[in-house]
Amino acid sequence: MTGIAVLDYGMGNLRSVQRALERVGARPEVTSDPDGALGADAIVVPGVGAFGACMRGLVSTGLDRVVTEFARGGRPVLGVCLGLQVLFEGSEEDPDAGLGLIPGKIRRLEAGDGLKVPHMGWNEVRWVAEHPLTRGIPTGTRFYFVHSFAPEPSPGTTAGETEHGSVFASAVASGSMFATQFHPEKSGEPGLQLYENFVRGVRGGSSP
Repeated sequence: MTGIAVLDYGMGNLRSVQRALERVGARPEVTSDPDGALGADAIVVPGVGAFGACMRGLVSTGLDRVVTEFARGGRPVLGVCLGLQVLFEGSEEDPDAGLGLIPGKIRRLEAGDGLKVPHMGWNEVRWVAEHPLTRGIPTGTRFYFVHSFAPEPSPGTTAGETEHGSVFASAVASGSMFATQFHPEKSGEPGLQLYENFVRGVRGGSSP
């Protein structure tokens, strides 16, 4: 397989991600085959639902190995929502360990101030570090969120922050990995710009 593999482990909004990538000129392949995915140029790890079920889906399909090999080999990885969370060491939501590719833990949101959890709807993302995937997207752009947990990363990996009662990391970057707590595929033109930047980086032959 060449191009971009969208990993299917039973927990993602796969078609929305696939359509978004197609709209920016990519020809993604949705796959649950780890050997095929390892032959791709880049992978997208989507995800909705519970952390533990997500990890069990990755392990049962063998796709956990794919994500790990891509990340450790410096090959492009884009995580979306729960696909961000599993890159970390673990989550308060479930005792199952994460992939441990990014130091830190996933914590439950403590919204306060009358705000609700889960955090659902549009909210601003403030970029705190430059990254190729955020080029052309102004800081303060609004993206679409649906989540109750968010990463508490180690210093130096936060790429974007959002406030929902308290400030949390809404985008992270480490090595060849970039991941968002929001859903770019549900975020209109700014989300498509992020996917286009990802595709451009893959076609350029370097990690985004």
